[in-house]
Amino acid sequence: MSVRRIAPAGILIAAVVALGGCGSQDTTAPAAVPAAVPGSGAPVAAPALTITDPWVKTAGKGMSAAFGTLVNNTDAEVTVVSAASPLSPKVELHEVVDSAGKMIMRPKEGGIVIPPGGTHRLQPGGDHIMLMGVTEAVKPGAEIPFTLSLKDGKTLEFTAVGKDFAGGQENYQPGTDSEGHKGMDPEGHKGMDMGESHG
Repeated sequence: MSVRRIAPAGILIAAVVALGGCGSQDTTAPAAVPAAVPGSGAPVAAPALTITDPWVKTAGKGMSAAFGTLVNNTDAEVTVVSAASPLSPKVELHEVVDSAGKMIMRPKEGGIVIPPGGTHRLQPGGDHIMLMGVTEAVKPGAEIPFTLSLKDGKTLEFTAVGKDFAGGQENYQPGTDSEGHKGMDPEGHKGMDMGESHG
């Protein structure tokens, strides 16, 4: 009699285990559905703007600059209107332009525009993030946080790494262009290869 009672119990346990196995397969199946969604909604999931290889020129104090490549992950223009960092009380978006045969640095009017699905390189001798009034030394390997504010109200936070760069020996001397606009006269840039790759 006891053998007959055990057999149905064993069958019942086997059935429960089998159902439990099916149940676990059902719970993993829906996870595959969201996995397919990012393919169709990638622009929504990905940040509008990212930056690759961000770095900051090492400096003792005074002025320095940050560089990297801005990447627009959307199908519309993205405009960076300002920048901030705890390293400096005054951070500006700058450009280097030829004014009456003289290269000068000045604030970039209208911000930095990154084309749809495109990139914009921040580099010595070109557009860059300018840090003024730096009181703490930037040493090689230092990790400096930055926040970029976009025209649409969004922000991009990233960390730039301190790197030595003596190619331009930038002094960032205050100056003005031929029209009297205040800018930075990059006297230290003379002799710098503007097309040189830094990284």
